[in-house]
Amino acid sequence: MQESKVVLEPDVWRAEQAKHASTVAELTAGHRERRSRGERHPVWDFMFSYYPVTPGKLGRWNPGFGVSLVADAGDRPGTSGSLRESDDGLGRPLWELDTAALMARRGDSFRYIHRLLAATLEHTPRFSCFGMHEWAMVYRDTPRHPEPLRLGRAGTDAVVEDSTLRCTHIDAFRFFTDAAVPRNTLQPTRATQADMEQPGCLHATMDLYKWATKLGPLVPGELWLETFRLACDVRRTDMEASPYDLSNWGFTPVEVETPEGRTEYVRRQRDFAARGQVLRRALVDLIDDFFRTERTESGHGTAQCG
Repeated sequence: MQESKVVLEPDVWRAEQAKHASTVAELTAGHRERRSRGERHPVWDFMFSYYPVTPGKLGRWNPGFGVSLVADAGDRPGTSGSLRESDDGLGRPLWELDTAALMARRGDSFRYIHRLLAATLEHTPRFSCFGMHEWAMVYRDTPRHPEPLRLGRAGTDAVVEDSTLRCTHIDAFRFFTDAAVPRNTLQPTRATQADMEQPGCLHATMDLYKWATKLGPLVPGELWLETFRLACDVRRTDMEASPYDLSNWGFTPVEVETPEGRTEYVRRQRDFAARGQVLRRALVDLIDDFFRTERTESGHGTAQCG
């Protein structure tokens, strides 16, 4: 049996499950209420459409890698993890992550995520894009949202033409209009993503939630929710700095077409980058620990003499 870092008694992990579910219910209450009425929201719907995680799925708690759960016989914890039954050496059943099965099924994906996050972690953050990616997505074309443009069509295009586009993130760049693409100083692609991703990018920070979701049972519930909370905070600024007028929805614009607005944008950008680096490091360390343990259990670790 793998020696786990932490073993949680049933009353402890059930309390953690309940706490996680309660927190998610609170975080997603507005979305669930709007969905029940068939209402849209130009800012928050993104968190459940671009990132296809339902409130129900987000409410599924995982203990995370290196944590085992003590349970009564036949009592399988309701997590989304790949669990196997063992025992604690005292005759009590123990549920723990099935590292071999998870590696066989998700190993390639985990390696890709690790490479991307580890590379981003080491890259120098850039704070000179001023959120122009959202403006480039409507430049000389039809807006992607029904909300009006704050500066109108001509004013919006003029801001893009007076700015230098410096987008490093492929999943923002791929939504640029045809007219905006050649204005970008870089041409990010999927193949160059690990080389170009940098921690100052708001979308790279939001995507920590996506990568934590894809890591599934490796990620403890609280860390997953921290990536979700950060993504929500970033999403708010991303849209407040956009060309859209969201005042009717209660959002105050960050006027990145002005020096004052750009200063405020960079202030927030630096804060998000610092928070993101902490979470990025935690995810990289989790994958490192998982790979190290899996190699040892599968017999591919360092040979021992004697």
